[in-house]
Amino acid sequence: MTGQLGEDAAPIRVFLVDDHAVVRRGMRAFFDMLDDIDVMGEAGDGQSALDQLAAAAAKDELPDVVLMDLLMPRLDGVSATKAIKERYPGVEVVALTSFSEAERVHVALEAGAAGYLLKDAEADQVGAAVRAAQRGEVHLDPAVARKLTRSLVAPQQTATALTPREREILVLVAQGKSNRNIADALVISERTARTHVSNVLTKLGLASRTQAALWAVREGLVADP
Repeated sequence: MTGQLGEDAAPIRVFLVDDHAVVRRGMRAFFDMLDDIDVMGEAGDGQSALDQLAAAAAKDELPDVVLMDLLMPRLDGVSATKAIKERYPGVEVVALTSFSEAERVHVALEAGAAGYLLKDAEADQVGAAVRAAQRGEVHLDPAVARKLTRSLVAPQQTATALTPREREILVLVAQGKSNRNIADALVISERTARTHVSNVLTKLGLASRTQAALWAVREGLVADP
């Protein structure tokens, strides 16, 4: 099984964070089979991850995507995710969770996670999540998404607060489209698309594209995954 690396494209740099060595070994073994994803490092807890990322930043060698376990000693995944997004906004974080911990994903998304995976996800889905995060797209594990949409607390604003164009933007975000995809679909500039996405999140009181996707599903603007 190999991912396809585009011409002149550098592999996606991934950093693994999980307190179970067997999980890290399994993910590393899978990524070693892919041409387009390289594992640049790993850590057994959030604090160790932050220490290693600080060293990487000093050498201008930050990863593109961090796969982050949520339950860990010393510093949990939510706190580590928040710190990473504050210090290195360009680094995307994908949360790893078990189905029984799904409620914890709410706070992970608020902390800035770009999506989430179940730990027992198929290998291909792990690769897809990393690629989606690197492109700035949302990746939701369908099973957890259904569970979360039923429990998502309603923001104060409703879709009526959005302009028709902003509702279009919200639907495209919920479909996992990147800013570039949105720009192409609506024949606008990527900068304008990015501004619209920011306005949508602000008006709805949401913290991330992933939260926007869940909200749109709950409001019936797009189909349940």
